[in-house]
Amino acid sequence: MTSPPVPRTRTPGRAYVVWGVGLLAYVVAIFHRGSLGVAGLQAQERFAAGASAISLFLVLQLAVYAALQVPVGVALDRFGSRRLIVAGALTMAAGQLVLAMAENVPTAVLARVLVGAGDAMTFISVLRVVQIWFPGRAVPIVTQLTGILGQFGSILAAYPLVALLRDTSWPATFTGAAAVGLLVAVLVLAALQDAPDGTPRAAPAGMAEVRADLAATWRESGTQLGLYTHLVTQFSGTVFALLWGYPFLTLGEGLAPTTAAGLLTLLVVVGMGFGPPLGRLVGRWPLRRSNLVFGIAVGTVVTWTVVLLWPGPAPLWLLVVLVVVLGTNGPGSMIGFDYARTENPVERAGSASGVVNVGGFVASLCTVLAIGAVLDAMTPGASTDYDLTAFRAAFAVQYVFWAIGLVGVVRHRRRVRARMASVGIVPVPLRLAVRARLRGRSAYVPSVERRSPPAPSGPGAG
Repeated sequence: MTSPPVPRTRTPGRAYVVWGVGLLAYVVAIFHRGSLGVAGLQAQERFAAGASAISLFLVLQLAVYAALQVPVGVALDRFGSRRLIVAGALTMAAGQLVLAMAENVPTAVLARVLVGAGDAMTFISVLRVVQIWFPGRAVPIVTQLTGILGQFGSILAAYPLVALLRDTSWPATFTGAAAVGLLVAVLVLAALQDAPDGTPRAAPAGMAEVRADLAATWRESGTQLGLYTHLVTQFSGTVFALLWGYPFLTLGEGLAPTTAAGLLTLLVVVGMGFGPPLGRLVGRWPLRRSNLVFGIAVGTVVTWTVVLLWPGPAPLWLLVVLVVVLGTNGPGSMIGFDYARTENPVERAGSASGVVNVGGFVASLCTVLAIGAVLDAMTPGASTDYDLTAFRAAFAVQYVFWAIGLVGVVRHRRRVRARMASVGIVPVPLRLAVRARLRGRSAYVPSVERRSPPAPSGPGAG
């Protein structure tokens, strides 16, 4: 377990090399995550399974990913990023190798469970690398870049893997995918370093201390603020991009398949463009992160409301607006990890990030299942010819999770700000904060009864 590094204001060149290796591991994890999705038709033929069975692969994979976030976070705090990323890469490689040999549904399900387990070890481990190697203000930007650049793994799954599957065979394709995972594990083992040279290392914590740290992580209002931030900002865009967006656009709104595919591509492009500026805003305005969260969440709710209440199919311009707004969801969810970073000591960074990551993925899974259940309930027989009325009712289930998320953000933001006020940090109204920042002054107001001076390097606020 690594103790807190010495605060830095400049990023050492070695940090970019280490981050690059971790980023490559995350790109490959995304590649593994999406590999079966692009081979769905071939999977149905190979396993003689229907679409519902193939969908089960996805649900189980994401369920395993979500369920392992907290245990992986605890292990990350104990063993460090290098070991966890290597373990994740080897686990995903094993899953792809099992899938290459699989000839029935149960074996394929086991393969995807292994992929989900290895995937669960990767992202928060790379985030810990970022948190330890980069100075505080750079962390939100590099975190956003990690999430954005990792999506190149989807491109690798969508093009080279599909071409390989077309030109060779199922066993050869997924054996090749397993080999990629093995190569990444070797690279990480050789080149990734948990912390800069000279960083003191604490002795590994015992199980009693691990349990105490996990309990402290959960009790921390900043951690829960991060969890609800991740939940309320992530799930709608994830559900739309992952499963139900394309059917909604084609079957519900009547768009041509090429137009629907173009809108889903636009969603990814918007996310890639929105992430870095958002990361810069988070770094420059740490006391205003929740304002960004509310803006993204409320914008998503309002846009969906207009689309769902529109008489008849929505016009294309409105659907473009919807997709653009949903493109902000992924970058917005990364703010949750920034709360985990600033509101917890570094020795609890892994478990805190794991807790945060649970929020959006659990909400996404529940929403995917709920939308499917409503669509089936409103569509007669075993038909999958869903109409716009059914889609409107199905997507209305999102309001439940938006309500849960917004209430959680408001509640825990209030607690974090109350704690900050107790040490003299009181955020001023936004317009005054902007004016103060333009004049080069701090954007907080010391309280009259301040007991200790505010520490710029201490916890941020909601």
